[in-house]
Amino acid sequence: MASSGEDISNDDDDMHPAAAGMADGVHLLGFSDEILLHILSHVPSTDLILNVRHTCRKLAALCLDKSLIHTVLLQKDYQASEDKVRQLVKEIGREIQQLSMAGCYWLPGSTVEHVARCRSLVKVNLSGCHLTSLRLSKMLSALQHLRSLAIDVSPGFDASQLSSECKATLSRVRELKQTLFTPSYGVVPCCTSLEKLLLYFEILDRTREGAILSGQLMVGQSNVPHYQNLRVFYARLAPGYINQEVVRLYLAVLSDRTPQNLHAFLISVPGSFAESGATKNLLDSMARNVALDALQLPKSWLNGSSLLQHMKFNNPFYFSFSRCTLSGGHLIQQVINGGKDLRSLASLNLSGCVHCLSPDSLLRKAEDDIDSSILETLVASCCNLRHLNLSAAHHHSSEGLGRHLCQLLARLRHLRSLSLPVCSVADSAPRADRAPAQPAMHAVPRGFGKKVRVGVQSCPSPFSGQAGPQPSSVFWSLLKNLPFLEHLELIGSNFSSAMPRNEPAIRNSLPPCSRAQSVGDSEVAAIGQLAFLRHLTLAQLPSVLTGSGLVSIGLQCQQLRSLSLANLGMMGKVVYMPALSDMLKHCKRLRDLRLEQPYFSANAQFFQALSQCPSLQRLCLVSRSGTLQPDAVLAFMARCLHVVMCHLFTGESLATCKSLQQSLLRSFQAERPALNVVIFPLLHEGLTDVIRDVPLVHLDEITLFKSRVAEEPPNLWW
Repeated sequence: MASSGEDISNDDDDMHPAAAGMADGVHLLGFSDEILLHILSHVPSTDLILNVRHTCRKLAALCLDKSLIHTVLLQKDYQASEDKVRQLVKEIGREIQQLSMAGCYWLPGSTVEHVARCRSLVKVNLSGCHLTSLRLSKMLSALQHLRSLAIDVSPGFDASQLSSECKATLSRVRELKQTLFTPSYGVVPCCTSLEKLLLYFEILDRTREGAILSGQLMVGQSNVPHYQNLRVFYARLAPGYINQEVVRLYLAVLSDRTPQNLHAFLISVPGSFAESGATKNLLDSMARNVALDALQLPKSWLNGSSLLQHMKFNNPFYFSFSRCTLSGGHLIQQVINGGKDLRSLASLNLSGCVHCLSPDSLLRKAEDDIDSSILETLVASCCNLRHLNLSAAHHHSSEGLGRHLCQLLARLRHLRSLSLPVCSVADSAPRADRAPAQPAMHAVPRGFGKKVRVGVQSCPSPFSGQAGPQPSSVFWSLLKNLPFLEHLELIGSNFSSAMPRNEPAIRNSLPPCSRAQSVGDSEVAAIGQLAFLRHLTLAQLPSVLTGSGLVSIGLQCQQLRSLSLANLGMMGKVVYMPALSDMLKHCKRLRDLRLEQPYFSANAQFFQALSQCPSLQRLCLVSRSGTLQPDAVLAFMARCLHVVMCHLFTGESLATCKSLQQSLLRSFQAERPALNVVIFPLLHEGLTDVIRDVPLVHLDEITLFKSRVAEEPPNLWW
């Protein structure tokens, strides 16, 4: 580390003007090295080494401090061009021990290949990078110290092209993350020392030419994975029968002999995944021989079985029972063991478990009130929960002091991420003496005639323009008791995105839950209490009338990084546009915006407001029968220099979409190497083929709608 006693005045001659700035008589370089290193740790590695390092001698020394160049993170550094990455590796390659290029889809294989110069690498993440078998072999042959590896296995991969030196490196790898785009074992059979194996199955059932794929393509490949040292097994499957067929081949070896040290077993499967004889043997063996601290299984493996009753757990930190027909009685008896202390549990996913807060799933209707004693036991036993997902279900609270779901969840003071169905935050059930709320599609917006003054608050209260602040509402109180919440999702129980994975767009959707009708602008405004909020999702809130609560969020949630809004208010008309425009002008740190709304007009007013988000990088708009103005899109992209992803799926014609997409690529591709533009009619039959070309990092994180709270165990990968 550079000495803090260095004579700063000697550097004035070769100092960059920005570095020589003065503020109230305090010189930037007068801070201690520790403070400067902390500041520099937030600078992208390419800027740090290629720009900041050349401003003065003091910064030149600090920029090469081991704390800054030991780990280099290039993921989402969208300005990292081919030349910058090559120069970076040339300058500090020998010092790098951990390198992440995850999602750097814009870099060609010839550039990624330069990683071979980083001979001290212990960990490298190349997920999303373009690599052939030969390039991978050449690169890994030079990395003798490698212990952690993440790669993609794409069509054309051939394990026979891996050299003996490459296989020697792989034999020492202990952690492997492998994303499969073709039926293959990838490099798994070469990794004889595996302790952690993460598999992401993204194989499509058909090739571009229409040929049907089969797991039989793997016959003849080496099929002897070495699982004897395995501690963590994780598999996430995209929709499609081929992914299920291939994962069964990976599981076959596990069913023969379960690793004694296995402590995390997780399989995430959309839809049904039939249990086979081999998987049954595997589960029986796990119940007899291992104690787990993380578990996720396909719903069909748990539904109707007594498996959980026989499983042994040792200080569990993650459970996911997503979409299982797990009743509250089973949850308490088999998982919590009648109220057993589960203070070690950090993350719990009960998404889609419609009966998990009721004692019996056989006699209960989905809309019936929950049994608050079950939730009370859960909260008391798992008092240190940091991530909780209760979405995709009707969790209705009955009348009763202190027994509302929100009041019970308020006791979980360690929560950092929370996903709830909209109907669960309603104060109470509609009473007979209370006039029923009008359905959203026929509702008359209160105060709709009064214009929202863009950029001007009518009064200092953050709840202005609504029926009242309602500080006594259960949702308001919940958020008041969770001030450090960073990730919040409010998703309608019946919500489904118009653009599902690997399927045509959905033309019809289910109506919102009747209790959701009492959740509107006041509840949205209550979210403004969360000063540390970074990620927010609001979907299917039919009683959002003016959207005034959005302005409160924009004003007060200054840390907001990603925002996803879907089906707010009346479906036939977007009434919250003025409020959204006012909100966006305050979102200075917003990077990702996903907006899904039928009949949305992406006009000049919208893009002008969006242009006031200086940090924006990714935009996705999904609008059935929606429109857009090509000139407004071009002007927006010209003003927002950091935007690298623009996905617009509307009701415009194919010709209009293609013309605009070509214009954007022609105008901005050269100066934005990571630019990814997809503009396509939402209901066009070719949408599935277009989606398959979207980089997985964008598709998974923003383009496709899903609940992300407790989706995976915390810190699953570095």
